[in-house]
This record gives sequence, C-alpha cells and structure tokens, in this order.
Amino acid sequence: MNLLAIETATEACSVALVHGETIIARTELAPRRHAERVLPMADQLLAEAGIGKHALDAIAVGRGPGAFTGVRLAVSLAQGMAIALDRPVVTVSSLAALALEAPEDDAAILAVIDARMGEIYAACYQHDGEGGVIALDEERVTTASSLVLPQEDAWNVVGTGWAAYREALHQRLGREPRSADGACYPQARHVATLAVREFKAGRAVAPEQALPVYLRDKVALTLVEQGKEPPP
Repeated sequence: MNLLAIETATEACSVALVHGETIIARTELAPRRHAERVLPMADQLLAEAGIGKHALDAIAVGRGPGAFTGVRLAVSLAQGMAIALDRPVVTVSSLAALALEAPEDDAAILAVIDARMGEIYAACYQHDGEGGVIALDEERVTTASSLVLPQEDAWNVVGTGWAAYREALHQRLGREPRSADGACYPQARHVATLAVREFKAGRAVAPEQALPVYLRDKVALTLVEQGKEPPP
C-alpha cells in the first residue's frame, strides 16, 4: 500500500511515506516553520518513491496531543489532501508514536511531551511485540509532580517532558528508569507504522471525521495568569 503520514505536534516537523513494504521519511527540528516545510517534504518523498499523490491509499496524521498550532496544522493538511484525493484519513496518537522511540524491551514506556505552562502531556505504553504499542492508561495533561503512573517494575522514558521535568518525573517513577531520552519527538515514520495497522483493521475515517486531540481546553495563559498587567 501507499500511505503518507504527517507529524507536527511538537518542534519536530516530519513526513513519512509507506511505499509497498518500505518506509522513507524526512524530519527536522523546525519550530514555527512547519507550515512551509511539510508539503515540500511530502513532495520530496513522493518523488523519491516515483509515485504521484493519486497513488496514495490513505493519509495518516499525528492527531496530538501537542502544540495547538502544530496539531491543527497537521490535521488540516491531512484533511485537505484527503478531500482533494478522495481518500480516507488515519489518525494516530502523537504520544503512541513517541512511545515507539523507546527501546524494544519488556519495560513500560512513559511517553511525555512538555506541554509548556508548567504541564506535560503523558501516557504509558508497552511494546506489543509486533511493531506497535499497547496503552497502559489514558492520555492526559497534568503537572509532572502530580502524574499518576501504573505500577510497573521497569520504565523507559521518552520525550521532551523528561528534559523539562526530570526530577519531578523521577520521583513519580519511584526508581531509576532503564533508559530515558528527553530529546525524542513523535516521528512521522512511527505514525505511519501505527497507521498501516489501523488502516488494515478498517479504522480509517472520512476526512471530516479526522479530529485533533488537544487535551487542554485553554491553549494560552491570560495576562493576569502570567502576572502581567493588561494594557490600558
């Protein structure tokens, strides 16, 4: 099958293409430049594979949680391409895609994204032994110090939340993680991997049903909450 995946929920801007049995991808850290980079990256992958957009069977997208503008951009682009091509969309959790950055062993995985404003997006997973992950709890937005984790013997931690709140998360884990990488971001190649499974299971949706997940109702602090005086 041919499937194009987009992931821009964090600072990382990435696109991946499933072409037959192979996955090719482009990724770069491009804060505030996602909108100008995504489509050229997609065109590069299609040209490399030697196929046109109409050869695609579906569009996949990392639907968040993550930065509001990044999640909105990815979902909007996926919807627009899918409508133009008359193709379905497969939505994938950006946290689940992030979890695939963890080593493939028997440890539980804490996928954690710095949500700014003193909070994190977090969810726990375990590798399923077939290239995917199994959710151990629900996605949520919370403070690192109040994160509630399932009881597990070993942990691998991935995501920018670890870099931002290492000490608080270490206390919540209650032990030293087997591995921890605070420089990991959700990647389109992992969105693609999970999306292929979803597509084959019949869980692709019409473009208008592909919805973003923000978790946080408010996407910015007011001036008062920031401790600033409003303008006169």
